[in-house]
Amino acid sequence: MKLHDLRPRAGSRRPKKRVGRGISAGQGKTAGRGMKGYGARSGSGGKIYHQGGNLPFYRRLPLKRGFTNFRKIAWYEVNLDELDGFAATSDVTPATLIEAGILRDAKKPIVLLGRGDVKVALHVRLHRATRGARAAIKQAGGSIEVIEV
Repeated sequence: MKLHDLRPRAGSRRPKKRVGRGISAGQGKTAGRGMKGYGARSGSGGKIYHQGGNLPFYRRLPLKRGFTNFRKIAWYEVNLDELDGFAATSDVTPATLIEAGILRDAKKPIVLLGRGDVKVALHVRLHRATRGARAAIKQAGGSIEVIEV
């Protein structure tokens, strides 16, 4: 089979109905629009969203509700149990977290969360830390330094 052999399936394509071309054509005079009324007039068919008195579909949708804060800061969340691979007295910074494979890139600021526990003293320098995470780091003998976002 070649490209020039391709044909649409038999009966799948019909010629366009030519309306308003005289009575012998079968669709003359009113051209399938009936006698009178809204549908017989030119320009009928109405507005694109009109649904005959029903509440239009686009007004039924719950769009344009609420508010999205475009200044909201998206944080990378790092938990204490993810810091297990670090040796004692090592620095934990955004760069070292990327090297360890915990983060992919340092575009967003990082928050340290308190899930898990720390067994070694670490020197943590991140953008934010929860109270529980701070307490766990201090209890293990480490220190926390907050850096600017």
